[in-house]
Amino acid sequence: MTESRAHVSMHRPLRAALSALALVLVTVILGGVLGALTQAQFKEVRQSWLDYSTGTERKGILISEVRALLGYGGLIHNYKNFVLRQEDRYLGETQRQLVEFDEVLSRFRALDLSGDEEAALSAIERTIAEYNANLPLAIRAADEGWSAERTDAQVRVDDSQAIAGLAQLERIWSELQASSTRRLLAAVGQGQQLIWIGFLSIAALVMAALLVGWLLILLFRDLRHAVADLANELSERKRLEASEGRLATAVEQSPATIIITDTNAQIQYVNAKFTQLTGWTLDDVRGQTPAFLQSGDTEDSVYRDIRAGLSNGEAWHGIFRNRKKDGSSYWAETTILPLLSPEGSIQNFIGISEDITEKRQARDQVVRAQKLEAVGQLAGGVAHDFNNILTTIVGSAHLASLDASEGSDLAGEIAQINIAARRAQSLVNELLTFARREPGDMRAVDLGQIIEEVTGLLKASTPPMITIRFDPEGARHFVRGDPTHLHQIVMNLCRNAAEALEGSQGNIKLKLSAAAPPANAAPRTEGWVRLTVRDDGPGMSAETQRHLFEPFFTTKPLGKSSGLGLSVVYGLVNEMGGEISFVSDLGAGSTFTIILPGAEAAEETLASRDGTTPRGTERILLVDDEAEVLGTFRRLLTRLGYRVEAFNSPMTALERFKADPARFDILISDMVMPDMSGEDLVRAVRDLRDDIPVIYCSAYKPRRVTVPGPAPILIDKPVQPAKLAQEIRTLLD
Repeated sequence: MTESRAHVSMHRPLRAALSALALVLVTVILGGVLGALTQAQFKEVRQSWLDYSTGTERKGILISEVRALLGYGGLIHNYKNFVLRQEDRYLGETQRQLVEFDEVLSRFRALDLSGDEEAALSAIERTIAEYNANLPLAIRAADEGWSAERTDAQVRVDDSQAIAGLAQLERIWSELQASSTRRLLAAVGQGQQLIWIGFLSIAALVMAALLVGWLLILLFRDLRHAVADLANELSERKRLEASEGRLATAVEQSPATIIITDTNAQIQYVNAKFTQLTGWTLDDVRGQTPAFLQSGDTEDSVYRDIRAGLSNGEAWHGIFRNRKKDGSSYWAETTILPLLSPEGSIQNFIGISEDITEKRQARDQVVRAQKLEAVGQLAGGVAHDFNNILTTIVGSAHLASLDASEGSDLAGEIAQINIAARRAQSLVNELLTFARREPGDMRAVDLGQIIEEVTGLLKASTPPMITIRFDPEGARHFVRGDPTHLHQIVMNLCRNAAEALEGSQGNIKLKLSAAAPPANAAPRTEGWVRLTVRDDGPGMSAETQRHLFEPFFTTKPLGKSSGLGLSVVYGLVNEMGGEISFVSDLGAGSTFTIILPGAEAAEETLASRDGTTPRGTERILLVDDEAEVLGTFRRLLTRLGYRVEAFNSPMTALERFKADPARFDILISDMVMPDMSGEDLVRAVRDLRDDIPVIYCSAYKPRRVTVPGPAPILIDKPVQPAKLAQEIRTLLD
């Protein structure tokens, strides 16, 4: 029994020793494992943060710089502004940003890049290289004054690869950032578990403090390091939050409008620029779809295609005319993108738009200028032939009227021919004047005589229920202007008033009187003259009044009006140094008031005329390449008693003149002829005889005729026979 108890007592310490040894061994092993795991985990935390700070973070900063260079205000934006506006400040910004782009690209390539990142950078670099390569041509275009359309067609660059490359870089960076964050969080989570295990180990080590004390020292040392690392991580997280705040501020203050919706297209966010441009706040539109912006110009099929593309992860770029809150509209160049989650699913849509209303207006002005140029080319192309035809019609009608008894049916028909010819002449003059292909011949003109002539024509062509009355208010009123242009002004105003009455009962009243000087007008000793044209028609709406003097604007159906009449009047009045105004109310008619500079009448203007056509017996050399015009002039002048030798070839006429220079008393010639122009013919004739009088009858009115000797008289085609006869006598007498 004793031996047995001894044995037991001997075995108890042994068992205690063995237990203590086992506890020590377990504690030592557990401490070693925990220490190794903790050390490895801290290395993982440090390495994760090092990878993030030296790689992912720097890439994010560089991507932001690339985005700034490619976005609004960047080199592509400044490049396009330079192409459109051709201003040096945009060129300087573009060149500076090209250098900055090369620097950013060099810093980016110094990092450890994947194949996809390298490919995306190369796509962006190629696009910017195209801009850089096209910049000299754009500079040359600006220096040579190319149009914006022509320059854009030559130097346009497809941005799609650069945009796709930037999106690829951002996607890769987002994935790297998400991966780094997950790695860091996993390391911290495992570290926390190790800390708990460490505390349990400490409890176990208390039972064997002497054996595992050194493990506790190591553990506390590692714990201090972990706390320091966690503090550093917290500080970095705060820095990232501040960076995200700056990014949010940049989005809010962006010069482009930004809309973010959910996958059902319901608006979740709009920035300040959107509110400033459209008038709608976030509270107004939250939860709505962007359909309230639609102006109706874009077809529904386009919106369906956009939605289908976005659902497939495709971006869309195009131009909308959108509606503002106040009902007005604006043009927006828009890009709509799907926003993808880290897993690749669509979680939002973002729409970024730039207001290009001013750009569109500039483009529309270019189109309008091209339209006006086309009108000018058309008018110049047909005026010569058309006025030659009218000359034949007017001359033949005049000859026929000489044989028709006054008051007969034939005389009435001939008068209608004259009216139609004068209206055709007025239409050609409108086109030529509007296109500025024909300069004005400023001189003293009896405006009352012009009005009487126009009202006489209109009375014969307007319905009998419309009464046209002219009140000259006493003395004759002379103005400084071109007679043809004054005729156009009065004709257009009266014809516009007659059309306003639309065939109903009404009155058109013209009044001529002295006027006070317009505001800011220079003093004139000759004074000013006021012409008032009033109708009692239906008047004009406010919308019509806003566009009244715009070229090609008309309220008439298609084909009923050219839309040039009042715009021509506006231009001619300004050209003469006058001013035009109007007053109109719906149901109360319209009144147009024109104030023109007065003039002192020339003696020949004041001289009384007996209404007869002057005659003569002199010999006339007549030259015109149009056989019909030549025949009409020859019959007219022969009827007036002159001896006429007519030639349709200027070369033949010159040879005839060379044979006997003293034979002819006056030369009447066309201006534009094949083989030899009218100016060249007169120079050759006056080399032989420098005093021969010359009259030009032409459909073109040149700005200056340079020939030796006395200045020729210029008469526009279609030529009025009485005017031609008077000018002949003026030169010969």
